Amino acid sequence: MDSAELRNFAEGRDIIVIDGKLRNEQKSISISDRGQCAIVVDSKKIATRAEETVIMAHELGHCETGAFYNERTLELRSRMEFRADKWAIKKLVTEDELIEAFENGILEIWELAEFFGVTEDFMIKVCELYGYYNRVI
Repeated sequence: MDSAELRNFAEGRDIIVIDGKLRNEQKSISISDRGQCAIVVDSKKIATRAEETVIMAHELGHCETGAFYNERTLELRSRMEFRADKWAIKKLVTEDELIEAFENGILEIWELAEFFGVTEDFMIKVCELYGYYNRVI
């Protein structure tokens, strides 16, 4: 699934996607107001299609899981980010697809990222979620 397909998914779920200018280094944001979700993407700050796909999936993850945070909630920001990432991972790369890639000899993070059309950082999260990657610190 690429960013265009994710935009179509958003449209089908009545999620508004706006291309707009965001402050600082922020590339995207999702907001929810009384059940209506909107995503703002600053496409001028996005370098690749893979990055755009990951960003769209992540922001949709916020909308689809209700993973929003603010000063009034007791939810941790990191928990909400994890929920959005988890949704994005499951939408873009299923565990079965990952295993199939492994079985076809696609083993390096960069190869997997290229194969699935996502960023390398996102691919690491995919492998970590499914238990196929351990970082040594």
